[in-house]
Amino acid sequence: MTFIYLFLILGITILIHEFGHFIFAKKAGVYVYEFSIGMGPKLWSFKRKNDETLYAIRLLPIGGYVQMAGEQVEEDKNIPSDKQFQAKKWYQRVLIVIAGITFNFILSIIILFFIALFNGTTPLKPYIASVEEGYPIAETGIKTGDLITKINGQKVSTVDRLLLELEFNSGETITMEVKNDSGTYSYEITPVEETVDGETSYRYGFSLDGTVSYGFINALKYGFLKTASFIEQLIIVIGALITGKLSLNAIAGPVGIYTVVGETAKAGFTSIVFLMAYISTNVGFMNLLPIPAFDGGRLLFLIIEKIKGKPIDTKVENIIHSIGFILLMILMVVITYNDILRLFS
Repeated sequence: MTFIYLFLILGITILIHEFGHFIFAKKAGVYVYEFSIGMGPKLWSFKRKNDETLYAIRLLPIGGYVQMAGEQVEEDKNIPSDKQFQAKKWYQRVLIVIAGITFNFILSIIILFFIALFNGTTPLKPYIASVEEGYPIAETGIKTGDLITKINGQKVSTVDRLLLELEFNSGETITMEVKNDSGTYSYEITPVEETVDGETSYRYGFSLDGTVSYGFINALKYGFLKTASFIEQLIIVIGALITGKLSLNAIAGPVGIYTVVGETAKAGFTSIVFLMAYISTNVGFMNLLPIPAFDGGRLLFLIIEKIKGKPIDTKVENIIHSIGFILLMILMVVITYNDILRLFS
């Protein structure tokens, strides 16, 4: 079942992303060689009547692609020049490039909207619901109803951001800023180390407001705000990787995602669907990064073209993207290797 869930999550996420590129490419009149879900050896494919595109499913569920004329290093002389990607107007190329990213974010919003509509939502802001006796926090002035606004000077406007900051400062004394009707106050809080079944954890001794709210408008608002919160988390994690606050081992590849899916499945179907929303946002965000072979890399070249006032040499750009793709595959191998090591550690 874990493999089936993984296949469905990645398959749907990639399908939506590539469909965004595909539909805008077709609308702009770009010749599309292939619309593929997955990478590696081809498992199944077909062609529609009066349609040049090969539709395929490939073995490895680690990606997908829409292969358009004009993206290869050497120009295909068999394809009319006006059907090449680079021949299209600047705004059309921008729309084709960002369509996949946009569709991923929209998918996340829709999934989260329906989860919230049927199951309700808890507050996105970190309001304290209780303070436990026997923990250092109980000796501070923090009380039920206080809103946590900062951790060690870092603004935390959502529960997700709070949990991320606590994870970054795991086991350390933190400075927590809270706000209530009487003002804003800061307190130092030291976590208590606890060991359960051989696993060490650190507890600060407070819980967050879990009041459930329902309604169409509430669900719609949740879809947008939760997706925005996912994006904020990803920005922070990428920043932490760049600064060395997080190591490369913190990134999960296909094997790591398989493990996460297996654990998430134990919590029920809703949790699996929620994970799909997060992964969809993740795919959209990662593709937005200005890295060759990513959509963000192509968007960067389009922005440079607009600033310069003339197109960048197609062959040079496509060589750069090809090198970027090779490096990306090498990185994927390293991440997968780390995932496998974690399985046996």
